[in-house]
Amino acid sequence: MRVILTGWRPKPRPLSVRSFLPVAALACLATAAWAQGLPAEAPKLLPPEQAFRFSARALDPSTLEARFDIADGYYLYRDKMRFTTEPVAAGAAELPPGRRKHDDFFGDVDTYRGTLVVRVPLASPAPGQTLTVHADSQGCADAGVCYPPNPQQLRLAVPTSAGKPGPYVEAARKGWFK
Repeated sequence: MRVILTGWRPKPRPLSVRSFLPVAALACLATAAWAQGLPAEAPKLLPPEQAFRFSARALDPSTLEARFDIADGYYLYRDKMRFTTEPVAAGAAELPPGRRKHDDFFGDVDTYRGTLVVRVPLASPAPGQTLTVHADSQGCADAGVCYPPNPQQLRLAVPTSAGKPGPYVEAARKGWFK
């Protein structure tokens, strides 16, 4: 036996604030729980050439001085620093001691903050020559973001004799805006 009802509809109930209250409370709780897992604002990171500004100068025909101006909130790894020069080869860089830090990825490492000055001896004197200085470094932001290895280079003139050091020359900036 089949029963067919025609024209029957459920009686509409008037909407009240009480009927929306549980739904609204659940939506607020879900939004608050979701927001707990998100940072308040994504960190604004500097390009590596600004976070780790590289410059150098010739102290005399046999010695260069490399310098990194490291922005606040950033640091460089000591063991990721390499210096080479052309056409005259560079000797072993004289890196100052760093500050010990435990890194989740690299373990216990030495790092640099602020201004880092490194002496780079040349394998042989290069009076009056123009050298290309290559500096490879890697660093991170305190915000928890690490940069890939960052090669930078510059060209500088070596003085013809010992005496007054040359001026600092900054590495060329990469990117669209200089």
